[in-house]
Formats: sequence, structure tokens, C-alpha cells
Amino acid sequence: MLSLYNLPGTTNLKLQFPSTTHLRHSTTTIPKKTLTQTRSKPYITKSLLQWNRKPQLAGETPRVVVVTSGKGGVGKTTTTANIGLSLARLGFSVVAIDADVGLRNLDLLLGLENRVNYTVVEVLNGDCRLDQALVRDKRWSNFELLCISKPRSKLPIGFGGKALTWLVEALKARGDGTGGTGTGNGNGNGSASGSNSSGCPDFILIDCPAGIDAGFITAITPANEAVLITTPDITALRDADRVTGLLECDGIRDIKMIVNRVRTDMIKGEDMMSVLDVQEMLGLPLLGVIPEDSEVIRSTNRGYPLVLNKPPTLAGLAFEQAAWRLVEQDSMQAVMVEEEPKRGFFSFFGG
Repeated sequence: MLSLYNLPGTTNLKLQFPSTTHLRHSTTTIPKKTLTQTRSKPYITKSLLQWNRKPQLAGETPRVVVVTSGKGGVGKTTTTANIGLSLARLGFSVVAIDADVGLRNLDLLLGLENRVNYTVVEVLNGDCRLDQALVRDKRWSNFELLCISKPRSKLPIGFGGKALTWLVEALKARGDGTGGTGTGNGNGNGSASGSNSSGCPDFILIDCPAGIDAGFITAITPANEAVLITTPDITALRDADRVTGLLECDGIRDIKMIVNRVRTDMIKGEDMMSVLDVQEMLGLPLLGVIPEDSEVIRSTNRGYPLVLNKPPTLAGLAFEQAAWRLVEQDSMQAVMVEEEPKRGFFSFFGG
């Protein structure tokens, strides 16, 4: 087919249609090469989230959020690390508390394991101040880590929900208590503003241990909202349903869930429950859906959270979107994934 703009002496191209009926289909009948010549600006797909603005912090500060699941190995610590740093990158001051006694891992995922010199045990014993036990991230100065105890150590018998509540109240009383925000940059030279990063934090994230024993009860005591982590399998859903009941009995009504390690290929093949199925079983608002990503293992071993990767991965973007919704106390709507028809032996014969 001969294009008009290739004719000798042709400088301007004008298309004229005899009626509006042809104009309706003009975008599909013009050759692709001709369309690129007449288009001045490329089409840019708009993001669902408005990244050109800072999310509006909802609720009273500081917001004490416990990240729990009941079942181990579903991604509580990974979620705490990535959402915590996402909140810090959005400009909010964050304190992450690793409440897993003797089996802490949050410092490993953040790459801060060599900088933890004091823990809450030393603070309670009077061996150090609270600000000495807080480990500030060099990449984002408005993010701090606080560990309950050192590995393979035992807590005093008197440590429980009241002691953790006292700790949270002490964090609230830092500085002038105005709850200002801090900002940082990826080079570790972040600076804080407002009441600065040593003041009252905007978010206190508590990484809850697995199970529903005394450690679980201790971790949820000071919290006023919860993020429930689950995977689309029966064992995790049973534990998540049990934990939801315990959280509601403790007075925590603001509960949102994150469905982790989702594989759309298995959902289409009906080998995995969809997010809609999970939401119908638990009846909780959906904070985020995290796809299965092999980069999670690499980032864990490097002590470098997913949300800091460049270019970002799908799982890292999903964590950032979940952090955005957490700030504005919003939720997302799950969509139906079309299931592929199963093909049996007789399908080869037209059955």
C-alpha cells in the first residue's frame, strides 16, 4: 500500500471523510506509520494512585498498627519492613518494633543487624535510655527500629502487655509530642522537619510473632488497628480467621488484610483460591495484594527491602500502594481473574 506522505512534493497531509460514520473509525483505518507522523505527543497512561501528591494522614497520631497473621511464614516481617520504609519515603516518621522475643528477624531484613546494641530489656532494666535503643536507618532518617530482646535471650517474667504499652506511651511522649513528619532521601542524608525524627512518630508498627500465645497477646495490647497477613491457602486462612476473632475480642475493630504470594497463573487454573474467595471467607477490607516474586528472597538475603529496588518490582510497587492506603485508611477492590477452562482427556476429541 502506498502512503501519501511518501509521494514526491507532499508536505501537508489532510484526510477528508465523506461522512461522520467513517470519522468514527478513523483511528483504526489510518496506517500505523501515518498515525505516528501526525501524533505530536505520546499517550501516557495515568496511574490509579496520585503519586504527584502526598497522601493525607487519617486518624490521630501516632497510629499504633500491629502486623499479625497467626500462621508463621506468610510474610509478616517482610510486610513490616517494606511498608515501614514506604511510609518513611512518603515523609512520615515511623518506629518499627520487633516484638518477636528471641527470634527477631526484622533487623536482618532491614540490614541493621550490626547496629543493634541495646534492646527494650536494657531500657526496662535501666541500663540505657530509650533513644539509645532506637536504631535509625541511614537511608531514611525518619525510620527507626526497636528490638524487644537480643537473639536467644529470655524476657523477664514480668514483661507483658503492660510493659509494651508503657513503651508505646514513652514513644508518644518523645519530644514535644506534636507528631511532626520527617523526610529523607535515598543517600542516607535525610533530615527531619516538624518535631523531627526524635519526636513523636506518626506510625508505630509492631511486628507480631507467630502463634496466639503470650507473645501474640503482648504484641496486640497497645495497638488500635491491625494488618492481617495471609496467603491463599486453607491453613493460613484458618489461622487468620482465628486471629481476627481474637483481635476483635481485644477491642481492635480496624482490621485490614493483605493477601501475600498470589499467583494469577494458579488462580486461572483453579489451583489457588482467588483474592475474592479469600475476602469472602474472612470478610475483611483489603489493604493490598502482593504477587509472588522471586526478588523477595534476594532482597531478604541482602538486607535491602523491595521498595528500595531500582527499577521497582511488582511486589515492591504493591507494598507501596498498600502503604498509601494505610495512610489514608483506605481499602482496595478485588477483581475477578478469569479462570481458564480445564481440558480433560476427552477434550482432544471435542468433549
